[in-house]
Amino acid sequence: MVDAVASSPARAAGKSKLYPSAEAALEGIVADGQTLAVGGFGLCGIPEALIAALRDSGVTGLTAISNNAGVDGFGLGQLLATRQIRKMISSYVGENKEFERQYLGGELELEFNPQGTLAERLRAGGAGIPAFFTATGYGTIVAEGKETREFNGKHYMMETALVADVSLVKAWKADTAGNLVFRKTARNFNPACAMAGKVCVAEVEEVVPVGSFDPDQVHLPGIYVDRIVVNATPEKRIEQRTVRQENT
Repeated sequence: MVDAVASSPARAAGKSKLYPSAEAALEGIVADGQTLAVGGFGLCGIPEALIAALRDSGVTGLTAISNNAGVDGFGLGQLLATRQIRKMISSYVGENKEFERQYLGGELELEFNPQGTLAERLRAGGAGIPAFFTATGYGTIVAEGKETREFNGKHYMMETALVADVSLVKAWKADTAGNLVFRKTARNFNPACAMAGKVCVAEVEEVVPVGSFDPDQVHLPGIYVDRIVVNATPEKRIEQRTVRQENT
C-alpha cells in the first residue's frame, strides 16, 4: 500500500493538491491495517472532517499515533466507538472513557509515551533519524525492554522513531502549493505528524494563491503536504467548558 501511495496522483508533477471533499482526499490512500499519525492536542487542532471521512471509509485494524483520542463521540473517539482502531500510540488517555474502557478490557492495544518523547519520536521519523536516547522514563515501566546506556554519568534509554503510512493534520491556511500556516496553539503536534507521514493530507480553513504568504510566515513547507481539503467552518468543540453565572 505504501508503494502505491508513493506514486499516487497527489505527487504527480503539476497535479493540484486541492481536493473537493475529505472523502475524496482520502480516496486511494487509506487501507486496513495502516498506521496513521493524526494531529491535535485534545480537541484543539484536530482534522475534524478528515477523521469523520476516515470513520465513514470503514477501514479497520488501524494504529493511530496521536497525543490522545479526542473525547467520547468526537475526534478519534468516533473511531474507537466503531472499533476501527486496533492500537493507540499516545501520551494521554483521561478525556475518553471509551478509550479507557477498551484498554482496561483488553480490547485495545496501547503504547504509552511521555508527551515530549512522543513529539520527538514523530520529529525523528520525519527527519529520517531511526532512534534516539532520552533520560525521560529511565527507571520506570516505560523503559522495560528498551536499550539503555550511560553518557557522562547519566542514564538514558533508547526510543525509536515513528513513521506513519498516512498523516492527517489540521492547519489554519494553506496556499495551493501546500505551504501551511497554523493558528496559535492549534499548531501543537500537527507539523511533527505531517513530517512523519509518507503521505500527508491537510485540512484547512482557507486556501490562498501561492505567493500570499511571506516565506517567514510558513510553518510547514508544502513539500510535506500531498493533499489539501477545505473545511471552512469546523466545529472546534471545547472539551471542558467552564462558565460563570450571569451577574455573579
